Amino acid sequence: MDKPVPNLAKLIVLDLVTIGRIPLLILVFIFASAMAVVFTTHHTRQAITEKDLALQERERLDNEWRNLLIEETALAEHSRVQEIAKDELQMKRPDADKEVVIDLP
Repeated sequence: MDKPVPNLAKLIVLDLVTIGRIPLLILVFIFASAMAVVFTTHHTRQAITEKDLALQERERLDNEWRNLLIEETALAEHSRVQEIAKDELQMKRPDADKEVVIDLP
């Protein structure tokens, strides 16, 4: 009544050995091409992820650059520079009689 349980690994190896070299070679090539597809897909997904991260970094740097340009414009405003010259550097506009105009030849 009890049938012996066949060893599946042993049966697979025996089948591979007895089928011949051509089908075995084809099986190896199929496996190799499947692994190549998996490898290529993985690297493609990694490259797409890196590209997306680079685009996000570029967008962040563009925003920072725009903010720095706005800040530079605000800091270089004539009225602000004039106020700092008066308050912090105690500068004042010279009187008209003390101005000297030099003509260049």
